[in-house]
Amino acid sequence: MEIEIATLGGYEEVGRQMTAVRAGEDIVIFDMGLNLSKVLIHDNVETESMHSLDLIDMGAIPDDRVMSELEGDVQAIVPTHGHLDHIAGIPKLAHRYDAPIVGSPYTIELVKQQIADEGKFQVDNDLVKMKAGGTMAIGDSEQVEMEFVNVTHSIIDAINPVLHTPEGAVVYGLDKRLDHTPVIGDPIDMDRFREIGRQDEGVLCYIEDCTNAGRKGRTPSESYAKKHVEDTLTSMEDYSGGIVATTFSSHIARVKTLVEYAREIGRQPVLLGRSMEKYSGTAERLDFVDFQGDVGMYGHRKSVDRAFKRIMKEGKGNFLPIVTGHQGEPRAMLTRMGRGETPYEIENGDKVVFSASIIPEPTNEGQRYQSEQLLRMQGARLYDDIHVSGHLREEGHYEMLDALQPQHLIPAHQTLKGRSPYVDLATSQGYKLGRDVHVTQNGSVIQLAE
Repeated sequence: MEIEIATLGGYEEVGRQMTAVRAGEDIVIFDMGLNLSKVLIHDNVETESMHSLDLIDMGAIPDDRVMSELEGDVQAIVPTHGHLDHIAGIPKLAHRYDAPIVGSPYTIELVKQQIADEGKFQVDNDLVKMKAGGTMAIGDSEQVEMEFVNVTHSIIDAINPVLHTPEGAVVYGLDKRLDHTPVIGDPIDMDRFREIGRQDEGVLCYIEDCTNAGRKGRTPSESYAKKHVEDTLTSMEDYSGGIVATTFSSHIARVKTLVEYAREIGRQPVLLGRSMEKYSGTAERLDFVDFQGDVGMYGHRKSVDRAFKRIMKEGKGNFLPIVTGHQGEPRAMLTRMGRGETPYEIENGDKVVFSASIIPEPTNEGQRYQSEQLLRMQGARLYDDIHVSGHLREEGHYEMLDALQPQHLIPAHQTLKGRSPYVDLATSQGYKLGRDVHVTQNGSVIQLAE
């Protein structure tokens, strides 16, 4: 059976992930993401009302024109998890393909909301929920099957899809860390990865996220981050002024931890910001998390400002706002607070806890710097990087190679420079660049079996 892999997005940058795998006459697309930094450099851009071609020209979503070169029919569009760099291109591109969108339950709920917000295209693709451990037939040949393997990442309900073909399995490995003690959900299913690596024809190809490939050691568990949050917040227990925390709004496990330790130090947690309300509200509605007790969630500006007025009236020392804006996004809640555009008054000595790292991209780094300076000018004390990454470091990559023993490797989710540490790592394990390690670009097609 002919196996081809089209690398459409995420092979020259961190963002706008999209990869297509053709097995015979059947094609499966993995991810359709957005490169948010390409949007943020423009003022007041509303992607919902923009045409896909304009977004492609901006470098914001994948250029999928190479799909016309693949001889087959798209049978499924598979987002691996709910981060925008994996799902936010779906409203702009999915309608071009007569195929269902298949994902885990939480991911599909987030995709549904993305589609509902779309203002330019009508997206009528069927939405299919499949849990980790589930399988589905691809096409009519009965020779190709897709499986979801449970992985752990900085968002709940993440999976790695595996396409089983007569030539071996194609494992799409974006994004994960090897977390055996997660705060929410099941540990990564390494037993299943080992089985896949040793059954039938083994693994033909492994497509891997290289975000932290150059960092030594292993990525700590989310339970480690929970301890870090506990240590940070309990150290502030006797402080009577304002404490504000910010994290990725999609990081439900971290939000849960912040809520828990806010209460531990005698403060009422309040979730503020449109995306904070969306992700946490969806997770609670689907029973992925129970915040217990009264947790206010406010997304719209008027309701957020009312919440801030209540906090100021009843005393900042009684509350812990958990807000958007850890990357310094211009319209996010923490940035507005730093500019003095909310009723919440930051005073000398108030604490701001960044339970997130800076996404390593110049736009984010510049915006975060500006946000920090605005907060410092008002006298805020900053607590940085109370966080663990959602991506593998060196030891995790070694463990995945040992588990899967793939014939071919395709490094992804990084610039050319960012992928080079993974190439070095693979070379140390006996792989060879140009023979079985394929460093590719957006818009390329790699043939693995004829």
